[in-house]
Amino acid sequence: MPVQLNHTIVNVRDKQESAPFVAEILGLAAPKPYGPFLVVDVDNDVSLDFIDVDILHAQHYAFLVSEDEFDEILARIVDRGLTYWADPFKKRPTEWNTDDGGRGLYWEPSGHMLEIITRPYGSGDA
Repeated sequence: MPVQLNHTIVNVRDKQESAPFVAEILGLAAPKPYGPFLVVDVDNDVSLDFIDVDILHAQHYAFLVSEDEFDEILARIVDRGLTYWADPFKKRPTEWNTDDGGRGLYWEPSGHMLEIITRPYGSGDA
């Protein structure tokens, strides 16, 4: 079997709020409880396992999406009045980037920097 990422733990202050929010924004199925976690399954058989913690260390999670999914996710971000940026340094608000000939943007719910991209980095024109 090839090495594959199966799951990662997402530390949050409130999994009951954060897991459903991320699932909804990304257009994924509602989270499922598993032990102390709320599990959000993404489409490549990887799960985000949300757990409550007292001390939060910010992480970065990037999701590869289709052009149509990008538009749908962006619409949900805008509908909720969330701030988003074209860059991880938050210097280009309400924009998206066109790195590698695709589109990408960042937003920051639950203390973590999330990103959606339509082309993997290094796959096209920079």
